[in-house]
Amino acid sequence: MARRDIGKSIDWMTFSIYLGLIAVGWMMIFTVGYGKGYPTSFSGFMGTTVGKQTIWIVVSLVIFQLIQFIEWKVWRTFASLIYLISMLGLILVIPFGATIKGATSWYQFGGFSIQPSEFAKFGTCIAVAGYLSTYGVTMRDLKSQIASIGIFAVPMGLILLQPDAGSALVFFGFFILLFRAGFPVNFFIVSLIGATLLTLGLVNPPEQIMLWLFILALLILVLNLKNKLWLLGILALAGGSYYFIKQGLTNIAIMTNLSIFILFGGYQWYQKQQRTVSLLLFGLIASGILVFASNFAFNQLDGHQQERIKVWLKPEECDPQGAAYNLVQSKMAIGSGGWTGKGFTKGNLTQGNFVPEQVTDFIFSTAGEEQGFVGSFAIIALFWLLLMRIIFIAERQRNEFSKYYAYGVAGILFIHVLINIGMTMGLMPIIGIPLPFISKGGSSLLGFTLLLSVLLKLDSQRYSS
Repeated sequence: MARRDIGKSIDWMTFSIYLGLIAVGWMMIFTVGYGKGYPTSFSGFMGTTVGKQTIWIVVSLVIFQLIQFIEWKVWRTFASLIYLISMLGLILVIPFGATIKGATSWYQFGGFSIQPSEFAKFGTCIAVAGYLSTYGVTMRDLKSQIASIGIFAVPMGLILLQPDAGSALVFFGFFILLFRAGFPVNFFIVSLIGATLLTLGLVNPPEQIMLWLFILALLILVLNLKNKLWLLGILALAGGSYYFIKQGLTNIAIMTNLSIFILFGGYQWYQKQQRTVSLLLFGLIASGILVFASNFAFNQLDGHQQERIKVWLKPEECDPQGAAYNLVQSKMAIGSGGWTGKGFTKGNLTQGNFVPEQVTDFIFSTAGEEQGFVGSFAIIALFWLLLMRIIFIAERQRNEFSKYYAYGVAGILFIHVLINIGMTMGLMPIIGIPLPFISKGGSSLLGFTLLLSVLLKLDSQRYSS
């Protein structure tokens, strides 16, 4: 493509959102260090956190431009090779990487660090898209389903060995791509229910969870009866169960509900409802296994790991000066901003550096304090527009590789934004992943720039495919 054609074919709306998010990130990083003062010399300023981020921004923009001159077919042709190289980076970091905050996830070169997991997201995205666009691969085939999951399960396993659970969790975003490719919907429904039960079982008594599951099963059975007055009986049973729990008589409530379930189940079985009863019985058994296994696994964790989970699910039980300190300070910063915020470089908690990891994992709290609800909403709106634009780009592609790649990019971005912003407000577990384009970090910025720039290159050539 000639140089003069690049400006005409690139999706300028997406590129503008990309630049906007980078600009917001630079300002947030700048304001965090503002309270300590900045050197007046150019060399001194470039040695600061915001100065180093400036270098990474320039490098990212250069790489973005260079990718537009690379033939788009290169990415499809060498998808497997790119994937293998990115996996090699994850393997070698374990014996040769630097350990930072308990995770061996970084290569260090002079004063800079590179995190290979950020580039593994790109390698995996392009590999999954390449596989799904291969002739004969269909999500209706079990072999194809297993193979597609295996492509992103490998980097997840390698990242967990570092260990870096937060970066590994991001790869679940590829299920959004698989869903678009035709992966069975029932799988997602069952997975969501299973994840919910596992989460509930972590910090809640499994006996109480099973009690409410019995009541839910009874409700489903009663709905099959013609006389809906039985619903009043189920409501009374739920109220009585709640009373027994408060009195410390959970076992009595469980035995009562189990007995009633057996009676109702037997009656429904006799009324030719074997399928419904069998599914409910299987669901209760499977749910019991998940809930009790989750609770057992939680009790095997050390105190520090248990506290991190409690900070997410039961923060009221955690020490606000200990495990819950990061979350408490983050929520205070966001809440103190009000509607319009305290103003750029005017945040007391931001300037006092009260929120740990304020330029990386908790940078959204900076926006919350200084820009308030309006500024925070604007950032979320920018990410929403970016995701919607990527989906729009995906649907207008003329070949499956480009379409699946676009959905892979959308999935990764969505998980990052959801978890990062959610954890600053206590809605998600604190697992330490950056906010795309905004958090400090060269690896993150380069990785997301690579994902987006290749997408725009593929989109610019959609009529040539």
